[in-house]
Amino acid sequence: MSAILEMRGIRAAYDAITVLHGIDLQVAAGRVVALLGPNGAGKTTTLRVAAGVHPVSSGQLLLGGRDATRVAPRDLARAGVCLIPEGRGVFPNMSVRDNLLMMTFTGRPRAQVEEIAFSRFPILAARAAQTAGTLSGGEQQMLALARGLATDPAVLLLDELSMGLAPMIVVQLYDHVSEIARSGVAVLVVEQFADAVLDFADHAAVLVRGRIQQQGHPEDLRTELASLYLGSAP
Repeated sequence: MSAILEMRGIRAAYDAITVLHGIDLQVAAGRVVALLGPNGAGKTTTLRVAAGVHPVSSGQLLLGGRDATRVAPRDLARAGVCLIPEGRGVFPNMSVRDNLLMMTFTGRPRAQVEEIAFSRFPILAARAAQTAGTLSGGEQQMLALARGLATDPAVLLLDELSMGLAPMIVVQLYDHVSEIARSGVAVLVVEQFADAVLDFADHAAVLVRGRIQQQGHPEDLRTELASLYLGSAP
């Protein structure tokens, strides 16, 4: 399948410290790609580069086959790249409905934004007047996903979707992510905890110290993750 998002030899740095050392990664429409690795591996930086919010030192970022290496974040967003950052990315002091209202900047009317959100996550309809900060952690992640879907993304970038959530809630969220991918969206999801995402991913890559050590089918990587993370036999 042709890639919607592609990274070729991406290197990125913070000041003089290089944190990504030649990343090669592809995400096709309708697929979920899991980017795994320990803390400090460079996973979040990879997402930030894909969204255009962190500069590339060298290499090439392509979107739909076109060079997007130096494209501004707002233009990548208009082209369909949506980043949902770690920490859920909602306005905690605003109601669910007003959080969704913020997404009408895309030009979609409020009624359509709410229809997209509430049809995908019916619990949000019941919480529409509730302040987002009083939602459960899982409901806040649903709201963050709903806000992202309101932009009609071609590429969805998810950072640590499972953080701080009970395993049962994580399974429910990744069920939604799988449904979103099946609608034709290319999904790149960063996770520190492999078990949270491997059952749902179509492809997985393991990032260690800014380099992709191995990638392939999730089941092929599952038994090797301990050695890739820890440098010891699984």
